[in-house]
Amino acid sequence: MYIAALAGVDPTLHEAAKIDGASRWQRVLHIDLPTLMPTISIMFIMACGSIMNVGFEKAYLLQNKLNLNVAEVLQTYVYKVGLINAQYSFSAAINLFSTVINIILLLVMNQIVKKLSDTSLL
Repeated sequence: MYIAALAGVDPTLHEAAKIDGASRWQRVLHIDLPTLMPTISIMFIMACGSIMNVGFEKAYLLQNKLNLNVAEVLQTYVYKVGLINAQYSFSAAINLFSTVINIILLLVMNQIVKKLSDTSLL
């Protein structure tokens, strides 16, 4: 993503900066970084939308009888309640709650980034 955004930089900007005597660091700071900021903002917003996802496989495979009471995460709890105990509606409600929290985090971070810069998802 970032390489593609950097490929969109006009090469004449770099040439003009070289002629004006800008060092490599100054060109990165004043040409490349402002070009990357919208991409960085969007990637940050998208990452905040999935902040509650831990990784089911890692957490489930590392659980054993000794650490089960402290190693339980939301995804493994949903798995145990929904598929092992066959409480499908309860596990669906837990997943819905998790999704709502993720959407709220996404919208809040979108508003924060929108106020700090001109880039947002909506």
